[in-house]
Amino acid sequence: MSMGTFHKTGRIPNLIRQALASLLILAPALSAAKPPNIIIFLADDLGYGDLGCYGHPIIQTPHLDSLANEGVRLTDCHSAGTVCSPSRAGLLTGRTPYRSGFYSIAGQPRGSHLLKEEITLPTLLKQKGYDTCFVGKWHLGKFTGQPDPGAHGFDHWFATEVNAFDGPESPSKFVRNGDKVGEVSQWYCDAIVKEAIDWMAARPDPEKPFFLLVSYHEPHTPILPPESYSKRYDNPRTDTLESAIDYGQVHRPLGRPIEENKKYYYGTVTQLDDSVGRLLESLEAQGKTEESIVVFTSDNGPETPVTFEESGNQWEDPIRDRCFGTPGPWHGMKRYVLEGGHRVPGIVRWPGEIEAGSISKELVNGTDWLPTFCHAVGVDAPSDRIIDGVNALPALKGREVERPIPACWMYPANYDSRYLPNMAMRDGDQVLIGWFAPKGDKQATSEWIRSTKLERFTLYDLGIDRSQAYELNDKLPDELKRMKSKMNTLWSSIQKEAPDWAN
Repeated sequence: MSMGTFHKTGRIPNLIRQALASLLILAPALSAAKPPNIIIFLADDLGYGDLGCYGHPIIQTPHLDSLANEGVRLTDCHSAGTVCSPSRAGLLTGRTPYRSGFYSIAGQPRGSHLLKEEITLPTLLKQKGYDTCFVGKWHLGKFTGQPDPGAHGFDHWFATEVNAFDGPESPSKFVRNGDKVGEVSQWYCDAIVKEAIDWMAARPDPEKPFFLLVSYHEPHTPILPPESYSKRYDNPRTDTLESAIDYGQVHRPLGRPIEENKKYYYGTVTQLDDSVGRLLESLEAQGKTEESIVVFTSDNGPETPVTFEESGNQWEDPIRDRCFGTPGPWHGMKRYVLEGGHRVPGIVRWPGEIEAGSISKELVNGTDWLPTFCHAVGVDAPSDRIIDGVNALPALKGREVERPIPACWMYPANYDSRYLPNMAMRDGDQVLIGWFAPKGDKQATSEWIRSTKLERFTLYDLGIDRSQAYELNDKLPDELKRMKSKMNTLWSSIQKEAPDWAN
């Protein structure tokens, strides 16, 4: 029967009638299905190439490798920004971070924070009856005088404002639901995972769905794992293998030997992996594995030990001497808008929905998590503002995603842009890199961000050039013109929303 015959006569074939009847029977069950629990593990400064399942020849990450075998491993996954705070803002709001005022880390410019007017993922999930919990590094503003995690939708929170700069062992600046906790006699990753496990077990109604964001300090500096972890990597085999690892085509410190410090970084990543394993074991013990979405990713690319240019000719900067993260085959590190600065690990497990052991080559950005989870649980994403991210569920299953607003990343505004470009924008495998007109000597950062124009561009094709070493401006002038127009339009849109901070 043709479609024309169907519409003309109104007759319904038996097979279609039976299918419709089945759907009607199933409809109440489908509508009453319990929304999935959602757990996001967010590592800090972990590079794309830092896990065993992403090809690291040394670091042992059995729990995350197992998680990848039980779900999908993303090979084109990105953080929303190239440093800490912008990435966190993009994850929680679904918006390119400069729209919400994160031109660098919180407090730079002075007063910058996640505004109360921003609508966050936990706030939206609470509309669907979710319990919500945040543990770990907040870095979206101060806990006093600015909106804290509780003000942004988290029922329970146990956090530090920034990193464990007093040391990842027994950190002393945790706050729980607004009250100072004091020194915690555990390593940072162990303390936040214990809090998360205890919270899951103590919820008054264990049948309610929950959202849990586990925001690590590790492997951000300072890097100091328990000796049992660093000792695993203090051997000749590690020395031999490390010498062949590429660090984003960024040179290591000149004139200062640091190779003996690599064991601390490798040990910290393994320590982080063990903490993920403990939480997943607790999830299994509570019978929640099959009804939970688990995501593991990172907030940006890996930190690099200080270079001569970065240090302003001051050679001694030991805080970064233990940074041995790698972006794998990609060019750039943390702060770079080149791929290595924001292409990060991405692992997602959702039993029954995502094929175990699958690999997806589709682009997934940090701004996609909000619309993706809104779609998964049946909550509307905000319609009164621009949401840059898209529902990436098809991408998690290896299918192409239509992206009306191009994925983009910005370089933190408080660093010297003479060395690094300021903006990157993707369209398929093509990526355009752009530089802003320089900031005036007496110009406030907000003023500069809201007024500067893109003044030069470089086009690359990642499908044939992972190293971003071959400019295509002369070879593809029409594509360059098209991408420049897109980037200028996108940047103008972002500037119109960019808040004006105190300086």
